[in-house]
Amino acid sequence: MNDEPPARDPVGEDARIDALDERLKALREREEKRNQPAASAETDENYRLGNRVLSELLGGVAGGLFLGWVIDHFAGTSPWGLLVMLFFGIFVAFRNIIRISNRRPD
Repeated sequence: MNDEPPARDPVGEDARIDALDERLKALREREEKRNQPAASAETDENYRLGNRVLSELLGGVAGGLFLGWVIDHFAGTSPWGLLVMLFFGIFVAFRNIIRISNRRPD
């Protein structure tokens, strides 16, 4: 075959290559940590906040409808009591949601 020695010797132990390997290893570890899912505590807090906003909205609308129906049933003002209390319930629900959104995180 070819009896000539190679033009370059294979790369042996070189401090630069070792340092580069260490840096690459550190970067890979940092990237793996960065790509891990977010902490469950933050996710749970956001989930609870979303559930609270949803319950405020549904509770305001349902409470307004119920109170309006009760007023209409006993006062005989159908459908005005229902409509007024429905809009009042929506107003209260949005006011509560705005209050929640303006609250500073702990």
